[in-house]
Amino acid sequence: MPTPQDIWDAADLPARRLAGVALNPSSSPDVLLRLLADGPPAVRMVLCRDRVLPDTVVEAVLRHPDTRTRSFFARNPHVDPAQRARLVDDPEWLVRAHLAEAPKVPGGGRPAPLPDDVVVHMMLTYEGDLLGGPLYEQMSPGLYRGLATHPVAGVRRWGVGFWSGLPAVTRTALLADTDEEVRKRARAHLRSEDPAWVERELPARACHARLHMLMHQALSRTVVDSVLTAPVAERERHVIAGNPTLPHDVVVLLSADPDPAVREAVAHRPDLRADERRTLATDPDPRVRLALSVHPALSEQERAAVDYAIPADNGVYWWPVSPLPRDPHEVRRDADSAHPLLRRSAARDRFLPPDLVERLAADDDPGVRALLAHIHPDAPSALLLRVFVEHDGADRARLITRPNFPTTGLSVFADHDDPEVRALAARDPRTAPATVERLTRDTDPAVRAALARHPALPRARLTELLADEELAHPAAANPALDPEVIERLVSTGGAWA
Repeated sequence: MPTPQDIWDAADLPARRLAGVALNPSSSPDVLLRLLADGPPAVRMVLCRDRVLPDTVVEAVLRHPDTRTRSFFARNPHVDPAQRARLVDDPEWLVRAHLAEAPKVPGGGRPAPLPDDVVVHMMLTYEGDLLGGPLYEQMSPGLYRGLATHPVAGVRRWGVGFWSGLPAVTRTALLADTDEEVRKRARAHLRSEDPAWVERELPARACHARLHMLMHQALSRTVVDSVLTAPVAERERHVIAGNPTLPHDVVVLLSADPDPAVREAVAHRPDLRADERRTLATDPDPRVRLALSVHPALSEQERAAVDYAIPADNGVYWWPVSPLPRDPHEVRRDADSAHPLLRRSAARDRFLPPDLVERLAADDDPGVRALLAHIHPDAPSALLLRVFVEHDGADRARLITRPNFPTTGLSVFADHDDPEVRALAARDPRTAPATVERLTRDTDPAVRAALARHPALPRARLTELLADEELAHPAAANPALDPEVIERLVSTGGAWA
């Protein structure tokens, strides 16, 4: 079966023109319906996957006889999720699979959640191979939070998987659940807290399962001593250093391990006592000191006394982001800290209150500003623009998709050295026609394509671009295209003399 890229690569120039018309905001519902009925695969793919659609077109897509056409709509991140959800019982496996697979949001990010009842229906009726991580991305925070206590047993089975983070009362209820499968899964998780069971089941050879058990499950003294004296594979001392069941005397031992990676893992342990914290705070390795400097037990005065430095290559990662809010007191404590990494931690909370959003948007740490811009749904317009201009990288494009990203005052970037910043001029309706035309001849292809869609593009240049091998597609998507031209393109199958 051809991939979406295969479909696009196989499209000829007329088909690419029609694909532009399919994206054109000025195309009427009638035009879109004709493209849906008669357009080649690339046109139907773009139409169903890459834009918001009028209700009449949505109805036609849902009834379309072509499986791939419906499957593209199932992955459309632009439409109301309730519209995609109407494909939940589609007769074709491929369509259901693509509905369960979260849509790829432009620039990355989390898609809008599907309705709760639809997600529950998928949990209860879909084949196991259709369900997995992407479905969690399409859950509302309320459903995600209540999986383990949901009234439907099939949903509680999913909730058992969050065993380590569940309150004791919820664990007890799951162990006594009326559903046998829920009880079975709960007991399986409970066994992982039994050191004797872990010792019996621990694989003797190096493998992912062994490392997982050493990292997360309850370890007997026999297992710990075997790792200390005769590890099966490299990094096993590093792995157990973060295990919450590690005896305190071993924590002390590993805090002086010759491997800095082991000491760094120890420094992250929340159960460190004051003596270990003081020792690690003066560790000769800067990575260990940095890890210790954000320990939750430190006062701000103690934190300031640690000689830490944040390396230039210390990445700022947007994902994963919890769909649930953190403890508000902890978030405020982190936001108030003088430590940039703790303020970055606060900036990662998408439920941050308005006063902290305002404060962190003006933070002097670029990482704090970048995280807030990428994660918080109400990140201010000025912050989004500042971060876009200051930070390059693949994730930068997602900032433009945010509702608060500005659309005015961007023409000032028309001569910027960075082509992605220059392309912002395409978003400004006040960019001068002469500037728009000039940028359609820019040295960067993405800039040329972006400005080919600007409605201020002079008509003569727009007509010229419809014959251009490279820019015919974005030119056909230009909302200033005359209705007569749109009609001509649709009637001739995309031909343009």
